[in-house]
Amino acid sequence: MREIAAGTHTDPFGNQVRISRETLDRWIRRYRAGGFEALVPAPRRLAARTDAQVLELAASLKRENPTRTVAQVARILRTATGWAPSESTLLRYFHKMELMGGAPGEAPAVFGRFEATEPNELWVGDALHGPRVGDRKTYLFAFLDDHSRLAVGYRFGFAEDAVRLAAALRPALASRGVPAGIYVDNGSAFCDAWLLRACAKLGVRLVHSAPGRPQGRGKIERWFRSVRTQFLIEVADTTSEDLAAADRSRHRVVGA
Repeated sequence: MREIAAGTHTDPFGNQVRISRETLDRWIRRYRAGGFEALVPAPRRLAARTDAQVLELAASLKRENPTRTVAQVARILRTATGWAPSESTLLRYFHKMELMGGAPGEAPAVFGRFEATEPNELWVGDALHGPRVGDRKTYLFAFLDDHSRLAVGYRFGFAEDAVRLAAALRPALASRGVPAGIYVDNGSAFCDAWLLRACAKLGVRLVHSAPGRPQGRGKIERWFRSVRTQFLIEVADTTSEDLAAADRSRHRVVGA
């Protein structure tokens, strides 16, 4: 132990360091008490106070992407620093800095609530327009179990057609079983002959919503809203030039 303490060692970052006997003894006690996991340092926690630097970092994150929610900013802060102010504190600060803009829209119509009584009684399907990747539009097809609100199947694709719809639905059927019914809108992909035949062969009742009548679609619309506010807001549109530049950068790193 004395020889280890007297020597010079290379740390994981390539720096030459010396480790005192007291530190070695402390590590040994931790290892004996809790194994390897006890040696992993805990994430550094900022002082339990809301200082100006943390609030300014939060404001910078909000200015960088105004569509970020307070919850999203708080999660980014916790990931980056190990701590974040409460969401109510962030919300008050954003209002104070006039970062919570947005004109109120027309109040949506209110429809009666509906929920299936058990899992696999009804799946609700829909498609969401996603970001552009390499100058190409993307679409997210998803199916939600109406009772459990579980996303049973989902898939991004470059076209809003039956091929991409099938790529989301087939794995859902394989892993979750066959539902009694599927409820979709009147989009061309959901009216395609492939879906009609598949449901007929499986004995699934296929129901299309009436145009302009969104009853029963609130759950998947809320799920899509979560996808937008918690995931897609961090995904920027890209062009083919962006992808080519990223590919060149990756090759430089791999080849270095």
